[in-house]
Order: sequence, then C-alpha cells, then structure tokens
Amino acid sequence: MGSFSTSESHSSRWHQPVRVPIRKQDVFGVAREMCDDLESWKILGVDEEALTITCERTGGFLAGTAKIVVSVTGPDGIPSSETNVHSETGGGLLSKDKAIVTEFVKKFSMRVI
Repeated sequence: MGSFSTSESHSSRWHQPVRVPIRKQDVFGVAREMCDDLESWKILGVDEEALTITCERTGGFLAGTAKIVVSVTGPDGIPSSETNVHSETGGGLLSKDKAIVTEFVKKFSMRVI
C-alpha cells in the first residue's frame, strides 16, 4: 500500500498544488472534465459543496487500484484557487501513486494555465 499527495515541499512543479487566478468553481469544473477524460479513471463521487472529486484508477495486477481525491480550494468570489491531488493504492505489488498524481497535474495544468 502506498500514497502520494501534492505538496509545496516537493521540488517538482508536477508534484505541487496547482494555483491559478481563476474562480474555484470554474477550476472545479475543469478538474471534473479532466477526471472524465483520463483513460483508466472512473469517477466514484463528486461533492459540489466541498469541491472534491473521488476517482478510481485501475493499474492492473502489479500496480493495483488507486483511489484518487482531487480537491479545489480558494476564497469565495475572488479569482484564486488551489487544486490538490492525493492518490492511495491498495493491493498490487507496485505503487504508482506519484506517477498518477503527475499524470493528473501535467494534463490539468495545460488546461488551466
């Protein structure tokens, strides 16, 4: 079992939260579209109030199945938001959580930056 989350403490920009000068509700809509578009990702639940999306990504026998939570935060009414991603894998021999977070952040950044 493994896990990985975006954090300011990571040196790679692909492992840090995505901050953009866009309203959090708009960024949440883009994040939801991204989760729909990513291959092997399945949306399990969406919380419109908390602005979180829970997904599952199957990685096969070796990688197992990852549970991913994408969350968007920011002040109300101000164009400023932060998007974080957390991946946690249960089962499988290898954890690909860091690669899963990178996959989302790279593609998401291209849509909002």
